[in-house]
Amino acid sequence: MTLLVTGASGHLGRLVVESLLDRGTSASDIVATARKPETLADLAERGVEVRRADYDDPSSLDTAFAGVDRLLLVSGSEVGQRVAQHANAIDAAKRAGVGFVAYTSVTRAGTSDLALAAEHRATEELLAASGLPHALLRNSWYLENYTGQLPTVQEHGAVLGAAGDGRVSAATRADYAAAAATVLAGDGHEGAVYELGADHAFSLAEYAAAVSRVTGQEVTYRDLSVEDYTAALVAAGLPEPYAALLADSDRGISAGALFTDTGDLSRLAGRPTTGVEDAVRAALVQV
Repeated sequence: MTLLVTGASGHLGRLVVESLLDRGTSASDIVATARKPETLADLAERGVEVRRADYDDPSSLDTAFAGVDRLLLVSGSEVGQRVAQHANAIDAAKRAGVGFVAYTSVTRAGTSDLALAAEHRATEELLAASGLPHALLRNSWYLENYTGQLPTVQEHGAVLGAAGDGRVSAATRADYAAAAATVLAGDGHEGAVYELGADHAFSLAEYAAAVSRVTGQEVTYRDLSVEDYTAALVAAGLPEPYAALLADSDRGISAGALFTDTGDLSRLAGRPTTGVEDAVRAALVQV
């Protein structure tokens, strides 16, 4: 059975391939794709088949998906372009006769009012219309969205946000990757909708407290308005549309839009999700 992972040069896709290998899937049964396949040379050296796949190039998708049984469609990173890109991938999967597609979506995409949910909802609708057997992997936030900012947090002694007391079920990419590998390689997931998030949700004030405990440095949470948080992100160098998207996500967190307590993630991963303090410690080692 041939398993294909798109976006394998990205953080999540790469970890899914690693998780498949760790669980004993033969490298010869795995296809890893990227726009620039040379970035996957190390996987090729380990026996993984590497193919070029560009969501903007349907012919590359036709070639990449040929002979594939099961496909993980990792959502693209180009906000505003993703519906068309995902449509290309879904159409190519149908032409290739792929037997199953798993798609990385977002928490309760079908009903969420998050700005970032719109493209995921549209993609879910495209999958449903395609007739392809599929499963939806609705990921909450990545813990790395927070731990990746640790140098700035430590510099200023503060976590900034607009999430109020809202709780977010953020988990590590490795947690989500383990779940995705289970669904991609396993049977019985057709038609499933998995709401994936950490075993223990947290508020940003609780996150700041966790950073304080791990680092020994006092770190506080500064709650801003959505507008002020957007301005702060722009001042930090983010493009305004992306800053607005992140601030809107915090607004959603304040209302529970990225909270889930289904237990789906740890159940599929086969282990408890990574705790916040452990994730902070791991990130500090990498800084």
